[in-house]
Amino acid sequence: MNNLDKSRLPFIAFFCLLLFCILIIKFYYLQIIDGNYWTSQANKQHYFYVYEPFSRGKFISNSPLKRGHPEKPQSFVMDILKFHLHVDPESIPDRFKEFVITNLVKILHLTKEEQLSFREQFDKKSHDRKLAMWLEKETKEDILKWWNPFAKKNKIPLNALFFVNDYQRSYPYGPMLGQVLHTIQSQKDEKTKQGIPTGGLELYFDDLLKGKNGKKRLMRSPRNAIETQEIISLPQNGADIYLTINHGLQAIAEEEIAKGVRKAKAKSGWAVAMNPKTGEILALAQYPFFYPSDYKRFFNNPNLMEHTKVKAVTDAQEPGSILKAITLAVALKANLEQKKRGKKPLFNPHEMVPTSNSQFPGRVKPLVDTHLHHYLNMYLAFQKSSNIYLARLMEKVVNEFGNDFYRDILCDTFGFGKKTNIELPGESAGLVPKPGKKHPNGCLEWSVPTPFSLAMGHNIMVNSIQMLRAYSVFANGGYLVEPTIVKKIVRKDSRGIQEIIKDNTSENRQKKFPKVLEDEIIKEVVTCLKYSTKQGGTSSRANIWGYTEAGKTGTAKKIENGNYCEKVYFSSFIGFTPVNDPAFVLIVTMDEPEYGFIPGVGKKHHGGFCSAPVFREISQKFLAYLGIPPDDPYGYPKGDPRFDEDKADWYPEVKKMRQLYNEWNNPHSG
Repeated sequence: MNNLDKSRLPFIAFFCLLLFCILIIKFYYLQIIDGNYWTSQANKQHYFYVYEPFSRGKFISNSPLKRGHPEKPQSFVMDILKFHLHVDPESIPDRFKEFVITNLVKILHLTKEEQLSFREQFDKKSHDRKLAMWLEKETKEDILKWWNPFAKKNKIPLNALFFVNDYQRSYPYGPMLGQVLHTIQSQKDEKTKQGIPTGGLELYFDDLLKGKNGKKRLMRSPRNAIETQEIISLPQNGADIYLTINHGLQAIAEEEIAKGVRKAKAKSGWAVAMNPKTGEILALAQYPFFYPSDYKRFFNNPNLMEHTKVKAVTDAQEPGSILKAITLAVALKANLEQKKRGKKPLFNPHEMVPTSNSQFPGRVKPLVDTHLHHYLNMYLAFQKSSNIYLARLMEKVVNEFGNDFYRDILCDTFGFGKKTNIELPGESAGLVPKPGKKHPNGCLEWSVPTPFSLAMGHNIMVNSIQMLRAYSVFANGGYLVEPTIVKKIVRKDSRGIQEIIKDNTSENRQKKFPKVLEDEIIKEVVTCLKYSTKQGGTSSRANIWGYTEAGKTGTAKKIENGNYCEKVYFSSFIGFTPVNDPAFVLIVTMDEPEYGFIPGVGKKHHGGFCSAPVFREISQKFLAYLGIPPDDPYGYPKGDPRFDEDKADWYPEVKKMRQLYNEWNNPHSG
C-alpha cells in the first residue's frame, strides 16, 4: 500500500462511518419516531377492520297487563341480523373480475340499472367497497357456497368478498303503533354507524336506544378465511324500552278506529286509552296508519306526511262540549267556595232555570242549543248538552269571583295550557286565554264574552292527552296524574347484567299525584256524565250493554282562514267505564267527518253519531280482553231478556228526568 492509499483510508473509513450513522438515524426515524405510521401502513396491507354492530334497543309491549296474560315479552319493534356484502377489488385479479360479477349478479337478482353501479365498484382502487345491503342469511350462504371453492381454487383471498353484520329494524305487527314508534333511516350515519330516527319514540329516546359498535380485525391472505378474525372490542346493545301500551288493546283500538274513520268518511281519527289511576297509556291508535318500514313513501308525499305525527299529542283543537264537564266542575267549585265564605250558593243543581234567552254580554251572535229548551236544571242541561245553561253558570261565576278564578281552575286544577310531558316529541301545550294579554293583532285574548265561549269548549285549545288527564280527575277520585307511555327502561351490558334506567311502576310515583278536586264535586259531575250516556242523552250511542259508563260528546267547528267553517268539524267522545272502578278513560276523535243530516237519526258529523259508537265498540272489547265482569247485568236494550227497568243502572233516574223535562218544556205531552 503506497502513501497515497494510506492517506485515503481515513477518509473512506469516515465516509463509511457517516453512511452507517445516517442509516442508524434513518432506522431510528423509521422504527421509533415514525414507527406507528409505518406499522399502520403495513397492517393496512395485511389486515383490515370491520365493525361488529350493536343491536338498537327494542320497544316491548305491556304483555302482563292482567294476571293470566302472557308474560313472554312481545316486541313492537326489534333489530334483526342482516348482512352487507363488501368487496376488496385489489385482492381480485382482473382476469377473474368479470366472472365474479356475473355470478354475484345472478345470486343477487340485480336489475340492469343496478348492475351498472355494481360493476363500477370492482374498478375502484380500494380495499373496501360496499356491493349490496341488507341481505338475508340465505343469500349470504348462497354467495359463500359459490365463492369459497372458487376463491380457493384460484388462490384468491377468501375475504376478498366479505360480509359485515348489521341490524335492521323489524316490525312483527306491521304498522301497529306506527306513528308512536316511527323508525330509523335505512342508511345509517357513516361515521358513527348509528341509526337516524325519523320521529316518534325512536327520536325521543334516541340517546338511550343507541349502542356502541364492537370491532374486529381480519387478515388479507389466501390462507385465511373470513372467519379468521380477532375481536378488538365487543358491541354494547342499546337499552330496551318497556311500554305501557298492550299489543292486544292496541290491535282492538286500531281495528275499530279504522272502521269508524271509514264509516264517518273523516280525514283522520284517533283513539287513546289511559289508566286513570296511573296515567299509563294503554292504547294509542290513529288512522290512516303510518308504515315505518315504508317511511320514505310517507315523507316524500306532502299529503301523507301529516299521518306520520301523533295527532293526539301534536294537534291542539277546540274541544267543544267535552269541556262542559270541566265547566260544571268550575261552577261547583265556586259553589263550594261560597259555602266556605258562609254565603249563599251561586246556583242550585236542581233549580229550574230559564234557557230560552240566548243573549249574553259582549256577544254579537246569540248562543244556541241544538234544540230549544225553555227550562233546565243542571242534570237536564248536561243530558241535553245545553250551551245556554252552562254559559249562565259561568256568567255567575265570573261576576262573583272574576276571570282569574275561572282560568286558574282550568290551568292549575286540570292542567290545560301546559304540556303533559308525555314521552313523545312535538307535544302542543295548547292555549288558555289570559285576562289582560293581547293577541298579535292587538285584541284581548280574554274579552267580555270569553267565559261564555269557554263554557261550551271554544276559545281554548287542548290536545287529547290533556283531555284524558282532565277526565281522569273525575275517574280516579280527584287526582291529577302524569300521563306516560313508558313502564320501564332497561339496559344489559355484554355480561348480561341488567341496569334499570327508569322505573314508572313504583307506588311512590302515584303517591306524588296531587289531589285537585273535592269528592262532592266529582260525584255531581259523574252523575251528569252518566245522564249523558243514557236514553235521551247526546251520548246514548256510547252506552255499553252490561256495564256502567260515563262520558260526553263534543262537536266543534274548525277554524279556516280565521273563521269558523260551517261544514268542517272536529268531533269527539270521551268517557270511562266501569264507573265505580274505571279500568280506563278513552277518548275517540274524528277529524273532519263527512257533514250531513240523516232523517230520523240526526247530524252524522256530530260526536254522538260518529265518535260515541266507536267508544262503545272499543270499550266492549277492552273489557272482555281485560276480563272485567259486567257491573250492570240488567242494563240491556228493551226486548233483551236480561233487561230489567227497575234494576238496570240509572234507568229509574233517567225515567224520572224525562218526566221532569216534559213537565217543564212540553206540558201537553201527556
